[in-house]
Amino acid sequence: MTTPLRVRAEDQEDLKVVSACLQDAIVPIGDMCYLPDEKRFVAVVSRFRWETSDRPRDAPGPTAEDDELYPFERVNCGIRFEGVTAVKMRGLDLKDRKQFLELLSLETVEGGGVALHFAGGGCIRLDGASWRCLVEDLGEPWPTSCKPCHPIEE
Repeated sequence: MTTPLRVRAEDQEDLKVVSACLQDAIVPIGDMCYLPDEKRFVAVVSRFRWETSDRPRDAPGPTAEDDELYPFERVNCGIRFEGVTAVKMRGLDLKDRKQFLELLSLETVEGGGVALHFAGGGCIRLDGASWRCLVEDLGEPWPTSCKPCHPIEE
């Protein structure tokens, strides 16, 4: 059994930690929702478990014959933003419900709120002067052979 991630962010410094944990999460566009009456934005993502990506393969615990083929892990993860008064999107097609997004980073924005930046230039801005973010792993991780990588810009 692995230790599930469970963190909260209420300011810029906290959000930097959450952003690092969620970097490269895969987000089905249909698994995001804004609930204006509750001032809440929610999403379920497939989070890459960076915290286990460099663990030694001879670590104690159960192993399988295919551990060398699938040395990394992903896990479903719930994200909830409270105190959201409006949501604005740029560069995303909400009609394409089969679309998968790759979350690159989260950052606070001037005037209050948070921006979620996706590969390809898409962005979701969550407005709210007193927002709070809760992130929690849901269920057990599963193996994957794919580790996200980012080209070095010169």
